[in-house]
Amino acid sequence: MGEDKPPIWLESDFTVGPQYGQAVPPAQAQAVRRPALDPNLLAEQVLAGNRGGIARAITVVESSKPEHHQIATELLRLLRGHTGRAIRVGITGTPGAGKSTFIDVLGRRLIAEGHRIAVLAVDPTSAKTGGSILGDRTRMGELAQSDQAFIRPSPAGTHLGGVARATRESMLILEAAGYDVVLVETVGVGQSEVAVAGMVDTFLLITLARAGDQLQGIKRGILEMADVIAVNKADGDHEQEAKAAARELSVALKLITSDPAARRAPVLTSSSLTGNGLAEVWQAILDHRAHLEAAGQLETRRAHQQRDWLWALVQGDLEDALRTSPAVNAIRAHLEARVESGDLSALEASQTILAAFAQDADRLLGR
Repeated sequence: MGEDKPPIWLESDFTVGPQYGQAVPPAQAQAVRRPALDPNLLAEQVLAGNRGGIARAITVVESSKPEHHQIATELLRLLRGHTGRAIRVGITGTPGAGKSTFIDVLGRRLIAEGHRIAVLAVDPTSAKTGGSILGDRTRMGELAQSDQAFIRPSPAGTHLGGVARATRESMLILEAAGYDVVLVETVGVGQSEVAVAGMVDTFLLITLARAGDQLQGIKRGILEMADVIAVNKADGDHEQEAKAAARELSVALKLITSDPAARRAPVLTSSSLTGNGLAEVWQAILDHRAHLEAAGQLETRRAHQQRDWLWALVQGDLEDALRTSPAVNAIRAHLEARVESGDLSALEASQTILAAFAQDADRLLGR
């Protein structure tokens, strides 16, 4: 018999205690019950910077459970007065452009300057299983270890062009928790760029120098939305290629508009490997924000974003209601089969579905 050793408790051996995050050994678990989610308690924990409370608050606003919607609404109401002070930056770029590594290095630099960094990294969601890779946290390994950083990978879901439905609400929670720089990284495909541009102050496009046509694959719409552009991985043998690509992008931006007074996004080069250019990219972000403030456009921009977000949420909720409608579900399989066989047009089927949904809505409203 060896000497007695203290028991080793595993995470699975604990039950959440009366205060969130308090762990209780199983022998005491019978006297402890998991508390109901309390928006007041969550708000207190968020404002105190409690990382567990922040994570739980974000989980609540991301939840699709109807019972969590009211809690999330009250929580956001309690936190409203503590939001709006952060620098909000959206970051997009094609897969492989080095967005996550760029954020990792930039984030650590900003923390060294005294900032607190929050990253909302939206990962692709599988169309087949609904699963998400959620790999950004591993690609931001060093930043994730800092107590001054909070990284939240979120599956893109099915709404708003690849941006998690609750990304904006998560951003507000992180602002209330005292993070003064919030970075939202997009999937980099589809319409996610449009959605992210609609919730941030500055939109940063990260691209690469490519062989041949340097502008291939960059949509005009993305260039028009970008407030700052960085040609990344400008190091080693690729440094001159990156500088050439930056010059071509600058020319392309001049061709987009003929208005000489229109602001054009600065095109810079950067390297996450060497760190060269990152300070200049961050300064360009600050300069853009200063431009908005000087022109009185920052608050106007955010107000318009709030209005657009309202209707985006209404659209998302309507889609959810449509999918869960008993009347729609009762006829869905039959209509889909008839459309697939060619017996019914998609237009006729959609009108039938909307009529059934309207009847459901009337019953819920008691009409």
